[in-house]
Amino acid sequence: MTHHQIRRGAYYDSVVLMQLQRALSALPGIQDAGVVMATPANLELLSANGFALADIVTTPDDLLIMVRAESDAVATKALDQIDALLARKRALSVDADYQHKSLAAAAQAMPTANWVLVSVPGRFAAQVAHEALDLGKHVFLYSNNVSLADEVALKQSARAKGLLVMGPDCGTAIINGIGLGFANRVRHVGVDDATGIGIVGASGTGLQAVTSEIHRLGGSITHAIGTGGRDLKAEVGGITALQALDMLAHDPATAVIAFISKPPSPEVAARLLDATRTIAKPVIIHFIGYPAPAQQLDNLYFAHNLRETAALAIRIKSQESSTKSQASRIENQDLASSSLDSWFLALGLLFVRGLFSGGTLAYESLLALQVVLTPIYSNSPIRPEQALPDARHSVGHCIIDMGEDEFTQGRLHPMMDYDLRLRRIRQEAADPNVGLILLDVVLGEGSHPDPASELAPVIAEVKAKRPTLEVVIIMIGTDNDAQGQQSQIARLSDAGARVFHSVDAAVGFVAQAYPSHFKNEYPPIALSSLTASPNGLTAINVGLSSFYDSLRTQGASVAHVDWRPPAAGNERLAGILARMKRKS
Repeated sequence: MTHHQIRRGAYYDSVVLMQLQRALSALPGIQDAGVVMATPANLELLSANGFALADIVTTPDDLLIMVRAESDAVATKALDQIDALLARKRALSVDADYQHKSLAAAAQAMPTANWVLVSVPGRFAAQVAHEALDLGKHVFLYSNNVSLADEVALKQSARAKGLLVMGPDCGTAIINGIGLGFANRVRHVGVDDATGIGIVGASGTGLQAVTSEIHRLGGSITHAIGTGGRDLKAEVGGITALQALDMLAHDPATAVIAFISKPPSPEVAARLLDATRTIAKPVIIHFIGYPAPAQQLDNLYFAHNLRETAALAIRIKSQESSTKSQASRIENQDLASSSLDSWFLALGLLFVRGLFSGGTLAYESLLALQVVLTPIYSNSPIRPEQALPDARHSVGHCIIDMGEDEFTQGRLHPMMDYDLRLRRIRQEAADPNVGLILLDVVLGEGSHPDPASELAPVIAEVKAKRPTLEVVIIMIGTDNDAQGQQSQIARLSDAGARVFHSVDAAVGFVAQAYPSHFKNEYPPIALSSLTASPNGLTAINVGLSSFYDSLRTQGASVAHVDWRPPAAGNERLAGILARMKRKS
């Protein structure tokens, strides 16, 4: 027999509802129970679990309780116990001295609180978060089902005020050693240690995996900042991620930064990678499901999985010095001269043109260079917006695969026939907006018997006309190849080219030559506003009482708001009241 009870406009947090459902299900003779706020999604789940809803009329702000029992008498008896069960569940949680009726009252009672945790239903969450920002508090926004427009408005408001909004749908963070949401207890680094690892993550379980692995490997965490899963969408623009990176860049306790997320939108990825290049600390990047563009580009390191992210952070932190690490990035190059530094500044305003005979080398170079050069185009693009309209005429930064059909119909492959590439080198060098020409030279069986005999004279020719033009060559081959690798390198170097032995090394050189153009237009977040607390964190919790319990057990100072939907759940009236309140 199935019985139900509707409590109009009654609100309880999800933890209490879960506990009530379990308590009802455990009663003798009860076969199943459902306890939900009557939102459409919850009603659909009840129906899928076999509860008949045809004659039940509810609104999303109603509490719906359903039991399936072996008899009418058992079902009626179970529903009669609801008030007692609810009272017992609520009494188990928050200390009365730390429970308040409103966020404003809690803030007045605990003026040192610098964080507000919000886990109320999504349709009310933005309003609560705005109130927290108006009170000058950072926000951990656990709630989901917050509209994208509300997320953008919240984050823009926070940024303007020098505050941080983590979320919505942010499940994990660690601030000053205190875990928020679903965080693990990990080794914490104090502000004076300068040896910790800071993490930014748009993936909650990803943050947990990396912080836990760093702890297992003996490392320590300064802060792990969640952004919410939509932060790296084009509409949001990575606002929280950029703020978090800037904060960790200025944090004296953070020696290494790790950045993990699901694949961001291409434009946001370009902006974030550009921003990370301005940071004077090593940054490890793992965009889950996004191919790593290189092993290393200047201060950026790219990991292939979460475990490697943690291991890289530990290894890089233990390197002897940033100066040695910097020097090891460039093969066979002396970058110390002041004249070269001046050339770098000038080159950063000009275009890179890559002319490749190897399709895979072109692809790998494009994959890596798109991190530092944007926009960049190719006749073999990785993304649609990189497509070059006419492969015979370059636009901006370009990577051209000259082994594609448009160049090889009726001709030998460019690894054997250098004629078209030599013509294209002269064409690119004649453009005053071109600063660097990138080539591959592939030795070995079947390739051109002596590439330097054709390339070196043309390189010397274009260098004589434009001494500041750089020609960079990726040499693929061995000492045993018939072309004579060392002889090839010597003649090409004498002609004025820079020769590297891998795509990573060549692109590393280009990355240093083309500095980031990212400019932070907004005031940085004051670190003291996040961490100033004798207990690691002082916070106000609005929503799930389990988060209050978690903070208390970690030693944080925390107050709890006994939140109820405003205007008895009438969203239209609640919105009007909120606007009136903010105007006043």
